[in-house]
Amino acid sequence: VLKLFKLLHRTRQEVFKNDTRALAAARQKINEEFRNNKDETSEEKINELLKIASDVEVILRTSVIQAVHTDSDKI
Repeated sequence: VLKLFKLLHRTRQEVFKNDTRALAAARQKINEEFRNNKDETSEEKINELLKIASDVEVILRTSVIQAVHTDSDKI
């Protein structure tokens, strides 16, 4: 669980580099989700939550695009 938590935060830092609002929002959401489920005892539910977190990490790493305006008509 801790390994996945750290991986999500490292991915967040890479994906949203230099975007302080997105970094803060992602940090808050990751921490909130893990905090809300910290007392879960059902092995089946824990495995389901870990699968979801792993899927989120893959989506962040492979599907999120950060764009920067370089000119008035170019991104």
